[in-house]
Order: sequence, then C-alpha cells, then structure tokens
Amino acid sequence: MARRAATSPSTAPAPSFLSKSQSGRRGQLTDPNESAFSRFLREEVFAPEKLPGNISMVTGVGLFVGGILAVRSWGEWFIPA
Repeated sequence: MARRAATSPSTAPAPSFLSKSQSGRRGQLTDPNESAFSRFLREEVFAPEKLPGNISMVTGVGLFVGGILAVRSWGEWFIPA
C-alpha cells in the first residue's frame, strides 16, 4: 500500500494508507460496480499495451483451427494413392 503524506493526527481522521484501487490508477475512473469479467476484458483483452500479444495469440489459435479444418476437409488428398 502507498503511504500518504504525513499530516497531524488531529486534522486527519482518514486512514493513513490508500486502498489498492486508489493507489493503482490515479488518472483513470473506475466503476465500483464493475464485474470481474468486464474488468478482465478491460485490463487484459482491450488494453492497448497488451494488443501485440493478443494478436499473436489469436493468430496462433486461428492457424491451429484452420489446420484442423483443412485436414478434416481435404485429408484424403494428402494420402498418396
């Protein structure tokens, strides 16, 4: 947890530590009623800094599924007669 600036105890009835949500995102608004799934999508799937990794994952899965579909469709052509 991040420590707040030191204040005198008589003027600061608030706790002296920030919560995780306050210390992690200073310039970004967060919805306290956001579900865990939508938070996962926002932070892991649609985050701009994670876009190159996500594109490579989608490409790999797409090629894998495409290869399976190609072998199931045209597999008999690959076997020599």
